[in-house]
Amino acid sequence: MNMVTTRAARRTWSLPNFLTYARIAAIPVVVGCIYAQTNMDGPLWLRWVALAVFIAAGVTDFFDGYYARIWDQQSAFGRMLDPIADKLLVASCLLMLTADSSIQGHTLWAAIVILCREILVSGLREYLAALRVSVPVSRLAKWKTTVQLVAIGFLLAGEAGDQIFPYVTVIGLALLWISAIVTIYTGWDYLRAGIHHLIEEDEK
Repeated sequence: MNMVTTRAARRTWSLPNFLTYARIAAIPVVVGCIYAQTNMDGPLWLRWVALAVFIAAGVTDFFDGYYARIWDQQSAFGRMLDPIADKLLVASCLLMLTADSSIQGHTLWAAIVILCREILVSGLREYLAALRVSVPVSRLAKWKTTVQLVAIGFLLAGEAGDQIFPYVTVIGLALLWISAIVTIYTGWDYLRAGIHHLIEEDEK
């Protein structure tokens, strides 16, 4: 029992999981920088700090899975926490960007679609996990996530980025809309899979 407990503890504090923890720890830093810049008349360089931390967090999303595979350090805890960390980071950034009016008007619908999709997929995955059914992430969903993160990156730069290149915010908003449109399609795929298994379960 002690050996099992020790092995579990090692996996919990493995490098891949530590990178996931770092991604969660980045959230208050990004939120704090944007809040200070917009609500406390902070300097624009705070947006660059927020962007740098956000990019670092995005990089950890790649490396935690990479190292978990090549070092055989995959764990149930890591598989559970990794998508949660991603969703917390994206949701927090979208809420802060809405609060500082980087996202406003019709673009609010794009943010709403993205957030609703994340909640839908989380619920479906939880339900399907209870049935011991896994839904693999499609290549299109991975591209959607990439475009979504790039869009948020542009919007985090915001006014600071616009001073260097005047279309930074516009590009960010356009990419957010593209991400939202793809989100609807991939969300429907997950919903269709969930309904299929739901009907099968009811017929038993």
